[in-house]
Amino acid sequence: MSAATIEIGLTDTHRLIPSKFSASGTVLSRLSENEAHLRELMELDSATNDRLLGEEGLLPGIGIHELVYGVRYAHVVNAAFTHAAPYGGRFNNHGRGAWYAGLERETSLAEVAFHKLRQLEEIDWHQEETGTYDDYLADFATEMQDLRPAKPGYKKYLRPAPIPDCYKDSQQLAANLMEEQSNGIIYPSVRRLGGTCLVCFRPALVYHVRQDARLELRLQAGQGFNAEDVREVKIR
Repeated sequence: MSAATIEIGLTDTHRLIPSKFSASGTVLSRLSENEAHLRELMELDSATNDRLLGEEGLLPGIGIHELVYGVRYAHVVNAAFTHAAPYGGRFNNHGRGAWYAGLERETSLAEVAFHKLRQLEEIDWHQEETGTYDDYLADFATEMQDLRPAKPGYKKYLRPAPIPDCYKDSQQLAANLMEEQSNGIIYPSVRRLGGTCLVCFRPALVYHVRQDARLELRLQAGQGFNAEDVREVKIR
């Protein structure tokens, strides 16, 4: 079952990424203060860094002509499409990433917290973990498919578990839509009741990206997530 195509005009959508990836697109600067040594580390990293490989046209899942250049936070946008999880995401497979965002900050927080808590449970780590995430805002003015109507046929695309099996139907839907030149999907959040998410399939449509707040999340496996687990911190 396909979904209706609608025109969307959205501002200030929220995508959270770990703060360590914000400064320059590499975390290697933390390993060495020597510039020559840092260059050597970056050359070594580039051999296996999917974003850099994608920008050189060396990834099969996305072409160099699709990525963005010469705009602020281009490395943040490109990384979303070139660093796919081994099993993919709800609407992308392992070969090509996508830009996921929440229409509300609370929705993005709930989505990120869910997956981080799942990681902690998988490794049986029950101590409290603290990490910072940067909220990247982006605007969208394009056509997307809409899965928000409560139609029975949409339920299989929004299954909450088990991961990654629950992604099978939604990944196939996304693949079919990509072949039909779809730009993305807007859909109900699976991790926050009443929240709304979007996934954009095209880097060039992620418009006016800018960095907003830095948020500190305190999470512990086996514990629920709530607003008290988040605080805003200064960006140094």
